Amino acid sequence: MEIRTFEDLIDWARQLHGHLSRSLDECSGRNENERASALLHYLSEHEAELERITAEFERQADPKALKTRLYDFVRHHAFQTDRKTDAHYATLGFDDIAREIFAFHDELIALYESLVRKAEIPEVAELMASLLAMETNEYMRLARQVLSMDDV
Repeated sequence: MEIRTFEDLIDWARQLHGHLSRSLDECSGRNENERASALLHYLSEHEAELERITAEFERQADPKALKTRLYDFVRHHAFQTDRKTDAHYATLGFDDIAREIFAFHDELIALYESLVRKAEIPEVAELMASLLAMETNEYMRLARQVLSMDDV
């Protein structure tokens, strides 16, 4: 997907969450480790919720911010867009799954932080700050849930 505007960026982030949700869901039934399978199921639902929330940003954001051009996106941020295949998570244990999911969210948070710093238009800065706050809050919620699952 070519990202030219902030609208494209948000759509891309929504699609990433959706793809991850579907991958995790498919692997949850195929992972032989009960804890890992339960984690995959939870993470799948969490990513589906993030896909829904991100779609709301697309619908409710300031049109001026959405249509603003995003220059040199790929050159300035080498986000790993070629996520793992669906079968990848079926072979991982609990800790490896958690590590990969947190790394994914770390990348997205770093991207939003970078875009907040670079924003030259107030509407874009506000939009990116809102996305950053949402992603950071969801990251913390996810961390609490995964840690509580790890304690079981």
